[in-house]
Amino acid sequence: MAMGSREPGNRRPFWYSFVDASRGIFHAVRTERNIKVDLLAASIVVVAALFFQVTKMEWLLLLLTITMVLSLELINTAIERAVDLTTTETKVLARQAKDVAAGACFIAAMASVIIGFVIFFPYVIQFVESS
Repeated sequence: MAMGSREPGNRRPFWYSFVDASRGIFHAVRTERNIKVDLLAASIVVVAALFFQVTKMEWLLLLLTITMVLSLELINTAIERAVDLTTTETKVLARQAKDVAAGACFIAAMASVIIGFVIFFPYVIQFVESS
């Protein structure tokens, strides 16, 4: 049976979808440099949030931002794989699809930097002034 094809009535258990998703995430983490960079940045943000004891609302914004960036990186990876699967030639539309997906990641990353700055700047100033 081809990958992804399912006979009607032959359903896998629901939890298999979690196995599939985990396999995709781990593959991307193993093979994609940008996701590794994003995970490192997310780890630093979490440590800083714990250190500065940010508010519950700030935690929610940080977690939402981290999730947004990581999710877009995974979508970008999927688009790149799909484009690479369909053509080995250099095609304008293939390049544009990859560039647009990368642009979405870039916008999310820049937004996360701004959000991080807005949240952490007052804490850093307070910490420096109290030292």
